Amino acid sequence: MSDDARLLGEVRDPDGRVVVLFVRTWQKKITRDHPELSDQLGQVLATVSTPDHVEPDPRPMRRRYYRRRVGPSRWMLVVVSFEQEPGRIITALATRKDPKRWQP
Repeated sequence: MSDDARLLGEVRDPDGRVVVLFVRTWQKKITRDHPELSDQLGQVLATVSTPDHVEPDPRPMRRRYYRRRVGPSRWMLVVVSFEQEPGRIITALATRKDPKRWQP
């Protein structure tokens, strides 16, 4: 197995579904596009396992997990695809914007 096909992390979301993060996704997508997250691996995984807010993504079979006051901004956002099992983290980013359906 190549290095980037290896698992970097695995968690369960609040519904008990297994969600994984591959080395290639972390290195070639998330930290390349969002270098401010390079030291936030634990927070990215924790956002999926213990989110403050969850909502559907505009694309089918995807969910958005949000966690407040972690990482380099107001919110950590992690998008998970459930088009396959286990679910896969496909991107993560720090954002200042509240989730669309957020009710404080």
